[in-house]
Amino acid sequence: HVQLVESGGGSVQAGGSLRLSCAASGRTYSKWCMGWFRQVPGKEREGIATIDSSGSTAYADSVKGRFTISKDNAKNILYLQMDNLEPEDSATYRCAASWDVTAIEALGRIADPAFGYWGEGTQVTVS
Repeated sequence: HVQLVESGGGSVQAGGSLRLSCAASGRTYSKWCMGWFRQVPGKEREGIATIDSSGSTAYADSVKGRFTISKDNAKNILYLQMDNLEPEDSATYRCAASWDVTAIEALGRIADPAFGYWGEGTQVTVS
């Protein structure tokens, strides 16, 4: 069983930055692909960034150039650096993990409950 715990959310003004973290515990595999998606009540979940076991990354167009995903394999922590935040970025951000999938493949699937493991999320509010 894998547990994912997000942290780092909060309230920030437009143009500001936040860094989210996702700590993974339990069974971890060298072939994990991890990523972030966000959800707003009444809207479709959106996969925004993924990173696979080779270090390849993929981003949604809505965050490309503003968000950066990275991971510390030794600590099993996933990060999402969010810069130049916009009010439209306000959402609950959740991390997810799966295996044997590339970053590009994962971007389109990460917001599906069948993808793998999800964390509970952390709230980001941009005003």
